[in-house]
Amino acid sequence: MPPESPSQASDRLDDDDYPAYTMGRAAEMIGATPGFLRAIGEARLITPLRSEGGHRRYSRYQLRIAARARELVDAGTPIDSACRIVILEDQLEEALRLNEQLRRPASDRGGTDS
Repeated sequence: MPPESPSQASDRLDDDDYPAYTMGRAAEMIGATPGFLRAIGEARLITPLRSEGGHRRYSRYQLRIAARARELVDAGTPIDSACRIVILEDQLEEALRLNEQLRRPASDRGGTDS
């Protein structure tokens, strides 16, 4: 795989889904342990991408999800339950976003009223 050009690399800085963080750095950023990240991966809350060398890599979006799960676990929620809660919260947020989008008049959504 050829190295990215500087412009390609800088484009990735704003990409919430780009797997930029190693396991150690990701754990440090959310105040957790690598074991916690492995556990929520096993619970299928997040699925880290793998580097060419097989190391886990996490995106900012995944770190936000992991941080929310960590908050719940720190409050005493079992990890499997915390993962399920985070998944349901994410699904609810998406459903509310879609509902709001569908409630807007067609002209606001880019459609036509014909």
